[in-house]
Amino acid sequence: MKDIASWNEGDWIAAIAAIALFAVLAIGGVIASRRSEEFVGHPRGLFVLFYAEMWERFSYYGMRALLILYLTKFWLFNDGDAALVYGGYTSLVYITPVLGGYLADRWLGQRKAVLFGGVILALGHLFMAWEGMQGVTDPAVKQSDPAINIFWLALSLIIVGSGFLKANISVIVGQLYGMRDVRRDGAYTIFYMGINVGAALGTILVGYLGETIGWSWGFGLAGIGMVLGLVIFVTGKPALRGQGEPPVPLAKNKEAILYATGVAAVGVIWFLIQFVDVIQSLLIVSGLAMLAYTLYEAFKLPKEPRERMFAMLFLIALNPVFWGLFEQAGGSLSLFTDKYVDRGGVPTSLFQSINPIYIVIFAPLFAGFWQFLAKRGLEPSAPAKFGFALVQVGLGFLVFVWGAGTGDPAVMTSVVFVFLIYLLHTTGELCLSPVGLSAMTRLAPLHLGSFIMGAWFYMTAVGNFVAGRIGEATGGETGEMSKALTLEIYSKIGWITIGVAVVVLLVSPIVKRWMHLDTLGDSNPTNDLAGQREMGIEAQEAGMHPATRTD
Repeated sequence: MKDIASWNEGDWIAAIAAIALFAVLAIGGVIASRRSEEFVGHPRGLFVLFYAEMWERFSYYGMRALLILYLTKFWLFNDGDAALVYGGYTSLVYITPVLGGYLADRWLGQRKAVLFGGVILALGHLFMAWEGMQGVTDPAVKQSDPAINIFWLALSLIIVGSGFLKANISVIVGQLYGMRDVRRDGAYTIFYMGINVGAALGTILVGYLGETIGWSWGFGLAGIGMVLGLVIFVTGKPALRGQGEPPVPLAKNKEAILYATGVAAVGVIWFLIQFVDVIQSLLIVSGLAMLAYTLYEAFKLPKEPRERMFAMLFLIALNPVFWGLFEQAGGSLSLFTDKYVDRGGVPTSLFQSINPIYIVIFAPLFAGFWQFLAKRGLEPSAPAKFGFALVQVGLGFLVFVWGAGTGDPAVMTSVVFVFLIYLLHTTGELCLSPVGLSAMTRLAPLHLGSFIMGAWFYMTAVGNFVAGRIGEATGGETGEMSKALTLEIYSKIGWITIGVAVVVLLVSPIVKRWMHLDTLGDSNPTNDLAGQREMGIEAQEAGMHPATRTD
């Protein structure tokens, strides 16, 4: 163990993160011990979900911080191929919520889906701790090691586990609030803080252990974090007020078939993650099928709910633009930071904690700011917020290119510009991601709740795959990152994204009208999905379509 006097910046950051982790655990204990049903004006169940998701994100983002470095430094992939594998992996993480959401909607219920997904995730993170050949420098020999199949299996388990957990835990958050409850956006922002507390601490601690002590140490800690998240979710079941249960009682044999479907999906993903071009074809075909199904469902609805579906499709379609740029953080931007940024001895993976730390700092400010504007009738609409998000993510790349100044690899970029690009991308994220989650659960018809949330994550998957392709391009023809080429690509995508943002802001009033927020009915203000269900029953008895009823 190092003497404290010899600690560098990375050691001190990791120590502070460890202390912060214990502080977060202590706060969680205080909330868990309270007998009241609410805490700081929100249902206690929100904080059960907050802590469960915090630990899941601890494990996921901790592993993500190491992945591109693990691919290039341990498995010896070239930079372009590693970025493409990274993009394929992260895209599949966001595709599988369509499967998990569909099974939860129809049969399994959100709570059991989250529990099953958490178990699969824990196994995947623990398999990541299994390392292959040590000391081999020939990439061909390294990648012929049978242990790489365990690595692919680990990624597959994490992908499928995320599919059952991600969309469904977000849906349970929405079920705790009424459709017109003014606390909804604030609740999702608080929930988003839980995601980013876990992401920040996981990135620092998992990344630090992985880069300084050994890869298996970092990945092993990620697995332990996922197990803790499972424990919190199981023990916090009473605080969920019965939300997330199966729509109808589920027979044991049918439940077993559903779980077997999830296990079979692991085998399919194990194949796909090794053949990234197949993922691209899958994204195109399944994306078109999903669009067709969504439109089919939309055109069966009356005018107002149909237009809400169109508004959701518009918002969902912007996901690939935003996330294709934002997700350079774990791919090309991480490699750029490793090669061309003056890091002052701080491990590369720790820089990925900047974004979630910013989220934790700014999320409550944004939540309060939206409520402040809402009370005065000045809050921007969801599509307008998306436009502002795109402006900021594009501007982030332009500022970074300006700060780097030159394509000469011998001239190191100041670390200040890494902080600036993450700052602009984070403020953009806060205008898009929690707002999008809230919009999906608010506008989606009852029978499509988890499917729509899955579609939201699906288009995030497309963005992640686009991010991988962008990262691959920064490797050029040789596969090794070029500083000059990377800055040229960053400049182009920055300007294009700002152009798209201008168009979004211009059409946002039309999309806002499609949302018809003023006529959303709610006969049960304590539960949005139950309110829709009761509204549907009453409307049927009155001989009208539930979507046409207003209270």
